[in-house]
Amino acid sequence: MFLKKLHLFQFKNHEETNLDFNNPVICFVGNNGIGKTNILDAIHYLSLTKSYFNFIDGENVKFNSQFFNIKGCFEKNNNLYEIECNYHIGKKKVIKLNNKKYLKFSEHIGAFPIIIISPTDTNLILENSDVRRKYLDSTIAMYNKDYLQLLIKYNKALKQRNFLLKKYAESGMYDNITLELYEKQLIKNGSILFTERKRFMSQFVPVFKKYYHEISNNTEDVSLEYNSQLSNSSFSELIYNNINKDKLSKKTQFGIHKDDILFKMNNHLIKKTGSQGQQKSFLISLKLAQFDFIKQKVNFKPILLLDDIFDKLDNDRIFKIINLVNKDMFGQVFITDTNERRSKEILDMAEISYKIFNVDNIQRK
Repeated sequence: MFLKKLHLFQFKNHEETNLDFNNPVICFVGNNGIGKTNILDAIHYLSLTKSYFNFIDGENVKFNSQFFNIKGCFEKNNNLYEIECNYHIGKKKVIKLNNKKYLKFSEHIGAFPIIIISPTDTNLILENSDVRRKYLDSTIAMYNKDYLQLLIKYNKALKQRNFLLKKYAESGMYDNITLELYEKQLIKNGSILFTERKRFMSQFVPVFKKYYHEISNNTEDVSLEYNSQLSNSSFSELIYNNINKDKLSKKTQFGIHKDDILFKMNNHLIKKTGSQGQQKSFLISLKLAQFDFIKQKVNFKPILLLDDIFDKLDNDRIFKIINLVNKDMFGQVFITDTNERRSKEILDMAEISYKIFNVDNIQRK
């Protein structure tokens, strides 16, 4: 898959930017705050219908403007596709493929996959389980559309059940028939999602370990452990045996929405025992494994976005990643960096076909 053209209008700090891409490696350079990462985020919008950094669409509209527009021309399997994202403050976001509007954004997810590596990825280690579940779900959804639809149904039923639990607690009157209707949906869809998550983890962990040892050269024993309440009990047992606890708390305390992935090194949580270097290697390995796994599932190479990684990594890790690019492991790669000279030296050494855009000088009316 290859992004050939990109157009931004009133997106974040870009008034109007037009870019053409003909090289497998594209590097955006310039000072902090000039808009390099915003270009990567625009590509993320076209792939996944939302920002990687700020989920509130209205906050991605340029200051003193009312809307933004992003367009991209992608080549995939020798066919051209134009994707367009429009958002007007106060209105619903519109995503179009070849000028045809999507009725559901979920129909677009996975069609044009991208993987992004960013300094904000430390949230995967440091934040709560919600962040790691999103990583898990977004990876599976990129190649399994049924999974995404089931997840949407599960979350809808969960929201309804929690609403009823709160409503009934306040009124003191419980409608067990209506409650059971949503419980059946949770049990049916949640059990399927749990099975798919387990299957994914069993296939993904060896890929992750391969990349960790390739990047780090270290001998630590790293692991990803899927932690779910469903591992020890069926979903129906969890729901029906804990109904009184749920009534007291006014929410559903048991289910796959409580799942987590434990990031471990030598049998300890890496956020507690891992050095900064080890944590960086861990996170990059997660993302490269994600790329490799998706590539195998969809039979083409996703686009890889590398945001400010040269600043955050030592030279040894940088060259290992660039060498993977040189081995044709990846397809098209977009990089941001504050130091043009450094980027040029690294890419020249790797003997890769690339183009550098100085964001200070590109068309921004």
